[in-house]
Amino acid sequence: MSEETGSGEEPKIIVDDDWKSQVEKEKEELKESANEPKGEAEEHALPPASFMVLMSTLATQAMAAMGLIPDPMTGQPSVNLPMAKHFIDLLGMLQEKTQGNLTEEEANHLRDGLHQLRMIYVSTEQSSAGTAAEAAPKSSIELP
Repeated sequence: MSEETGSGEEPKIIVDDDWKSQVEKEKEELKESANEPKGEAEEHALPPASFMVLMSTLATQAMAAMGLIPDPMTGQPSVNLPMAKHFIDLLGMLQEKTQGNLTEEEANHLRDGLHQLRMIYVSTEQSSAGTAAEAAPKSSIELP
């Protein structure tokens, strides 16, 4: 770009329109790519498959079934002890079947997590039984 000034002549400005068209093209491409539906893998990056992820998944399901994690639909915790027991039993079965084949970290994580889940289960079961006993109608029959 050069500007020449002479006697009585207006400066001549040369405008390069090519960069404007390039920017417009890039904007259109960005809009198109933004409108394309993204795959679930792009939206939610999943951790790599591993034994630790499997244990965490089953433990999370057990905790949700014991009412420790609220239901995402209602926002309220719900207790389903048979379901919690099922997930805890699955973890117990994994512990038994993988004995001697896990790293020390995996074995410790499974042992400790399973112990904690079992203690929470017993506590939840006892508190549920106590609540059910309080809610049960009392009999008017007296025993001698």
